[in-house]
Amino acid sequence: MRKIKAVLIGAGDRGAKAYAPYAINYPHELDIVAVAELNKDKRKSIADTHHISEDKCFSSWEELLEANIEADVAFICTLDRQHFKPTIKAIEKGYHILLEKPMSPDPAECIEMERKARQQNRLLTICHVLRYTNFWSTIKRVIDEGTIGDIASIQLNENVEIMHMSHSFVRGNWNNSNHSSPMILQKSCHDMDILMYLMDQPCKHISSFGSLMHFHEGNKPHGAPERCLDGCPVENECPFHAGNYYLGEGKGWAKKFTTDHTREGIIRALETTPYGKCVYQSDNNVVDHQVVNLEFVNGATATFSMSAFTREQTRIVQIMGTKGEIRGKMDENKISIYDFLSKHETVIHLSKPVSGHGGGDEGIVRDFLREVRSFDGEINISKTSATKSLESHLIAFAAEASRLENGKVILLEHFLKENRKPSLSQ
Repeated sequence: MRKIKAVLIGAGDRGAKAYAPYAINYPHELDIVAVAELNKDKRKSIADTHHISEDKCFSSWEELLEANIEADVAFICTLDRQHFKPTIKAIEKGYHILLEKPMSPDPAECIEMERKARQQNRLLTICHVLRYTNFWSTIKRVIDEGTIGDIASIQLNENVEIMHMSHSFVRGNWNNSNHSSPMILQKSCHDMDILMYLMDQPCKHISSFGSLMHFHEGNKPHGAPERCLDGCPVENECPFHAGNYYLGEGKGWAKKFTTDHTREGIIRALETTPYGKCVYQSDNNVVDHQVVNLEFVNGATATFSMSAFTREQTRIVQIMGTKGEIRGKMDENKISIYDFLSKHETVIHLSKPVSGHGGGDEGIVRDFLREVRSFDGEINISKTSATKSLESHLIAFAAEASRLENGKVILLEHFLKENRKPSLSQ
């Protein structure tokens, strides 16, 4: 088995903790040979872990790609609005690409990245990791075997979990669509992708509703300061109080925004970073709940609901077919299949995943490396190639457009024509 050499662009949570660890667990398959990361502590950490020499550690992707590092692939795990330029440049340099989702918050950039990969005959795989889990791949297999007949309707719920919402989408990097992406794209493009994966039909119509209902200044407690540690009068009544949460049950989340994990270090970070701000006085604008309705060309329908206001972080699905029904809850690793004729229920118990996102984080890296080793010029072989992913991205863009127009029903065919702009690299 040929070992693949990779450069890592972006050593944040996804790059350093989701994908790069594959090289530690399977050193005969993958070697991280260079890193580009602005944060010097994160850059040093990844360099120490993967024994990367100092001359192959860079503070920017531009420096890394100009250095012409000998490698097969580039893992690009920068923030949402920093995907396009390094991806285009890395493709031009000849690397195959594993790109963190979403591709970009700009439809034209998504289209151009996919076009560029085809033009240069390079693999561009998007990290829709759910397709690589036992949970969703087992459901897909049951559907493809015809067990429940033709799909009439799918209901999919994404339970974001209330404290995850407050951390990542109120205080965190993805709280403002002007700096990152709309919630339906950043968090729920996984779900748009899974619906397309299961339905296996082109989408025809889309409508969507949603809003930022709770996490805004209109709900600020009387007398609450901008920062929780500055003497909040409802400190003992607010579940989102930064001091109580990040010094208590949320201490694991605190490790994501400070390298000093002592009590004093966390307090210093809460005094200086957005993670110490009141959730009702943060720079956030992404929705805290949203629903999407989809109609497919064969007449089947799907409904998707994303909500912050849940006690657990999971996905719940119900797939209604003409011969039977599938139900599943992702965090339980269990799938129920019911046959309408025999009235028999089959329950499939899945093994506990060994990596994040239900095993998808490790699964996508393994499949990507196999595709690179066997690459023979066929660029659409991946389960989540850019060509396949582009469709679900554009559905997310259409859903957001509908939401902003008070639930206007959008004909996807017309939406795609309106959003196909001239090539950005010509």
